[in-house]
Amino acid sequence: MAPIEQKVDSAHWHAVPGRPEGMTKMASAQASAVPLKASCKLKVLLVEDNQTDGELVLHELRRGGFDVAGEVVDSAAAFRQRLIEKTPDIVLADYNLGNWRGMEAMEILRSEGLDIPLILVSGTLGDVKAVECIKQGATDYVLKDSLARLPESVRRALREAKTRQESRLAHEELARKVEELARSNAELEQFAYVASHDLQEPLRMVANYTQLLADRYRGKLDDQADKFIHYAVDGAARMQTLIQDLMAFSRAGREENGETSTDCNAVVKQALGNLQEAIHESGAIVTFEELPIVTANMGKLRQIFQNLIGNAIKFRRTESPPVIHIAKERKGNRWTFSVADNGIGITPENREIIFAVFRRLHTQAEYSGNGIGLAICKRIVEQAGGKIWLEPQAAPGSIFKFTWPSDCAGAVRVPTRANE
Repeated sequence: MAPIEQKVDSAHWHAVPGRPEGMTKMASAQASAVPLKASCKLKVLLVEDNQTDGELVLHELRRGGFDVAGEVVDSAAAFRQRLIEKTPDIVLADYNLGNWRGMEAMEILRSEGLDIPLILVSGTLGDVKAVECIKQGATDYVLKDSLARLPESVRRALREAKTRQESRLAHEELARKVEELARSNAELEQFAYVASHDLQEPLRMVANYTQLLADRYRGKLDDQADKFIHYAVDGAARMQTLIQDLMAFSRAGREENGETSTDCNAVVKQALGNLQEAIHESGAIVTFEELPIVTANMGKLRQIFQNLIGNAIKFRRTESPPVIHIAKERKGNRWTFSVADNGIGITPENREIIFAVFRRLHTQAEYSGNGIGLAICKRIVEQAGGKIWLEPQAAPGSIFKFTWPSDCAGAVRVPTRANE
């Protein structure tokens, strides 16, 4: 077969019924016997230096059900130029073209950032070489004496390309949604912080004057008036606490500097110091193992331990003092911390909702607070890339666990009893 002349570089082969001019009897026998109705338009860029072989390939695609718009190139420069002018649906490349190899077209596709399937259509290609080409990015290979399988190979390659495109679009859409959500959350956090901050001053005036009213007129009016004054003072105080908790929750979600190598033993001791009055009043026994050194914002990490220990003290049993133990376990590149207590426990159906903002399982008369502590813990832990959960258990009490990225092993510490 004579090589294609240079002018064929710009030739366009369109789908035409019947056998192409110049096709040999042997070539005709290689094509599939039963023609199918053309079902889709296919833009093919054919990397081939033999016109008859190229016509045979396009003819087989037509017989396989494709309406083909074909274009042929036989050099790297011509291939690159065609990609700029018109993007094909698929590239069919002969492996050996004399001056260059068809797999070089794969490198050009990569350099142009194009995800276009490339199928090798070659006269001879050993299994080892074929596997190597597929590893380098070729979608498939079809021998020229087995062209009957080319249409199905093309269909499979187009399906795979469509799947990849849909996956990319889905990932891009997901990334866009995540970015929008992050921006929306940041704006909401900023609004909550500013609104809470601006509400403090007028609420402070309300609280001060209702307290002044109570101090001056309590007992001088009737019982109904004293009751109303009490409601006003109590409501203002609870509103102040609620706003302070809302600001604390907002601050917990804000990115802050100050992450340093932090000794968790020192963090727990600080938390116990802040809770000293509650520990003394309840008779709580708090112990902790040797804890590691991690990279963290010390104030935020202290807030986690302080909230969990404080909850264990608050939700205690009346018949026995709180017993709280803090432990750790290393799993891969993370530490898992646990805070276990012998308190009243939490039912399985409430294991998830306790981490929601302002969700309470008890009335204000039973236990004080606004239901913000565990939500703050969850926010801080997740911001650090960890997770927090309530461990299911049959025994009385609760075990809260949270993970934190590991840094380095902590120094040895002797377990400490907080009330000693």
